[in-house]
Amino acid sequence: MTDESIAEYLAGEELSDVKHEYLGGTVHAMAGASNQHNAIAVNSLLSLGTRLRGKSCRLFNSDTKVRIEYPDHTRFYYPDALVVCHSNPSTDHFQDHPVVIIEVLSDSTRRTDLGEKRDAYLTIPSLKVLVFAESESPAVIVHRRKSEGGFAVEAHSGLDAVIPLPEIDASLPLAELYEQVGFA
Repeated sequence: MTDESIAEYLAGEELSDVKHEYLGGTVHAMAGASNQHNAIAVNSLLSLGTRLRGKSCRLFNSDTKVRIEYPDHTRFYYPDALVVCHSNPSTDHFQDHPVVIIEVLSDSTRRTDLGEKRDAYLTIPSLKVLVFAESESPAVIVHRRKSEGGFAVEAHSGLDAVIPLPEIDASLPLAELYEQVGFA
C-alpha cells in the first residue's frame, strides 16, 4: 500500500488483524513478536503500571500508536510501551505527547528501532526518555533529554540495575523488566 491518506490508514487500522506503521503515506505491515519480546514488553507495563498508579501520567501498551508530525509528512509507530502525562482524547487511537517510550529490540527490529524509529522519536518535543531494551540479555540503552537540549545516552545492564525515571516519578528495575525471561 502506498500514498494512503491518514484518515484511511487510521480507519483501516481499526479493522485490521495486522498492525501497520504509517510513514508519510506508505504503510508497512509489522511482523509478530517472539514470546521473549512480548514477555519483556509486558513486564515493562506491569512494573511501570504499579509505579504510576494514582499519578497523573498514564501507561499505554503496543496497541497504541504514537503520531509524529513533520513539516512535510506524518508517521505513526507502535512502540512496545509508552507513558503520557497529557493524553489525547479517549476516542483517539494514538498519542501525540509521549514522555517515555520503550522499545524491545530483537534481531528483526534492531536496525529499524535503533535507526529510523530512534531518530523519529527523538524529534517529539514531549519525549523525555527513550528506552531500548535488549531481548537477549538484561541490558538497556536509554536516551534521556538534557535540560540544555539534546539527549544523553546511558547504558544499564545486569539484573541489579535500575533505570531512574524522575521525569514520571518512577523507576524501572531490570530485575522486573526481565522477570521470568530466560537467556540463551
